[in-house]
Amino acid sequence: MSLLEAAGIYKSYAGVQALKNVRFSLAPSEVHALIGENGAGKSTLIKIITGAIQPDAGRLTIEGHTIDQPTPAGMKSRGVAAIYQQPSLFGHLTVAENIALALEPRTPFAKVNWSQRRTRATELLARVGASINPDQDAASLSMPQQQMVEIAKAIGCEAKIFVMDEPTASLSDKEVDNLFRVIGELRAKGAGIIYISHRLEELARISDRVSVLRDGELIATKQRNEVGREELVHLMVGRDVSAIFPKQKVSAGDTVVRLRAIKAQGIGPIDLDIRAGEIVGLAGLVGSGRTELANILFGLTPATSGVIEIRGKPIAIQSPQDAISAGIGYVPEDRRRHGLIQEMSVAENTTLAKLPPGFLNFAKEESTAKEFAHRLGTKTPSVDTPAANLSGGNQQKVVLSRWLATKPSVLLLDEPTQGIDVGAKAEVHALISEMAREGMAILMISSELPEILGMSDRIAVMSEGKLAGILNRAEATQESILHLALPCKRGAA
Repeated sequence: MSLLEAAGIYKSYAGVQALKNVRFSLAPSEVHALIGENGAGKSTLIKIITGAIQPDAGRLTIEGHTIDQPTPAGMKSRGVAAIYQQPSLFGHLTVAENIALALEPRTPFAKVNWSQRRTRATELLARVGASINPDQDAASLSMPQQQMVEIAKAIGCEAKIFVMDEPTASLSDKEVDNLFRVIGELRAKGAGIIYISHRLEELARISDRVSVLRDGELIATKQRNEVGREELVHLMVGRDVSAIFPKQKVSAGDTVVRLRAIKAQGIGPIDLDIRAGEIVGLAGLVGSGRTELANILFGLTPATSGVIEIRGKPIAIQSPQDAISAGIGYVPEDRRRHGLIQEMSVAENTTLAKLPPGFLNFAKEESTAKEFAHRLGTKTPSVDTPAANLSGGNQQKVVLSRWLATKPSVLLLDEPTQGIDVGAKAEVHALISEMAREGMAILMISSELPEILGMSDRIAVMSEGKLAGILNRAEATQESILHLALPCKRGAA
């Protein structure tokens, strides 16, 4: 008997068919991957499975029992737990309190056993391999740490069905290995996992079957060992993606950015040059100092010593405004929290970094947004649409539009394609390559080594807050990057 069956599922929003006659099943001890481009219907299907929304038609069963009018509480009581790509922690509460909210029964006037609560949180965090203080406020956690807390919450539910939506998007290789170990333990106990990921290379390691959605319809369900990456890409996008990394060959120009002996807390000294038309990839493990270096350049964490030169002129970058005035733009890692104001429109987000003093020129705002939406191919009903309504790939294009509108000479990209599908990745990569061709100096941080290798002219590798080495495109391999990124390996060489 299947753990879960979804049959003939239909769902539409304002006349747009989000799901059409979709079938999906999950067996005990199975990892069933669900893939597709953004907008393919994956999120709608898992929202139905978790009870967040109701289908227009179709049947949902758990262990043979039909579920009428599924609700989040009802599905949770039937053993369904979800881990979403965007953590849903309460920032003002501690890690232990966030875990307790998900696990402890809500009874009035119940006395809280704080010691037991901390012990349980510590045990669950240890189970997923996370070294996090349970008394730490959730707001102070990094994105990878927040995701590990979400995983601990779900594991603590002792569920039978786990929905994992991009669970590794912000995790290091070690954290991914820990997650896969936990998944193995869950499978051994008979649990089933619905696994959603844009990282197709993970599927070979973790999944038994894979189902592909496209435009709201189920295109295929196959045994994972029967289908290769290229076929999966073709099934997802309906066309061959011949160039996921469309890097154009550009002759680098003059040095735009020169860093000399840059230091900040836990970082440095760093010496690095970036030339016009050059894409410098910044690689390293999570926690190696990559994002911290970008924060220094953008004035979020000013350097404590050293010299930053832009086009040969030393400048003091003490704030983001200083960076913007110097011609630096920054696309942050977490576009939902730091890259966009979700409630604001595409037009408002596009022009946010170049607001003039005095009254707003709404006509100019609209024309600027339309210009960049057209240039970047942003799919949106209108520039008045809230950013929250767009797919991940289109949200990333809006963030890029904001900084292109400032006409920067330097662009910092932190995980520019995190959490977007392969078709959207190819589009964003093409935009990055085009910006370099136009003479922009680009520093691109990425945890995906194929992206670093495919898009970079040179690769700077960080380890423990220092620059471990710089590799030319021709000599760089995954092995050479990891050799520099891992301190133990570097020291043993």
